Amino acid sequence: MTGIRAEKATIGPDTPPVKQRPPPIDHGDYAIRIARCGTWFYRGSPIGRKPLVSLFASVLKREADGGYVLETPVERGRIEVEDVPFVAVELFWRDCPCPDTGRPVQCLTFRTNLDEMVTANAVHPIRVALCPTTREPRPYVLVRPGLEARISRAVFYELVALAQPETIDGRQVLGLWSEGVFFPIDDLPIEEDAEQDLISAA
Repeated sequence: MTGIRAEKATIGPDTPPVKQRPPPIDHGDYAIRIARCGTWFYRGSPIGRKPLVSLFASVLKREADGGYVLETPVERGRIEVEDVPFVAVELFWRDCPCPDTGRPVQCLTFRTNLDEMVTANAVHPIRVALCPTTREPRPYVLVRPGLEARISRAVFYELVALAQPETIDGRQVLGLWSEGVFFPIDDLPIEEDAEQDLISAA
């Protein structure tokens, strides 16, 4: 507390104002595109160096209008993303202790194409968008605010094998539990072989 009072005592009318950092320079559109498969391109050529792609991804942000930018404290620029920036390429299933009860609960952790690990929970939800005509599932998991990973088909097959039926608001659904949170992935079909229907649609 003494240090805080001493610091406040040094602030007076002659103290120069704290300089604020200027906003980052906007370079407009960078010639960078992230394909649906997760490959990054610069001026039409794939970026083959994974550490460089990971560096770019570390400063990737989502704008309020839905666009994507690479932004550092000094510069920023928009990039093109065909679907979402990342792809979940591997699934790790395990039992982990529930924070409230200590009892084991299922935890689903994904590895992205850039080796970022994310566990599905209330902060990192799984969502499945369904094509209204074909009902083709398009599954995603939130990696960082505004930035999702598309769950690859092979990983989605693994998730379907772990899916369980539940009733939500009187509706029978098929979904997944992770860290005590239930994520619906589809309405439960009338047919008995619900899992096979999901796989066939994928």
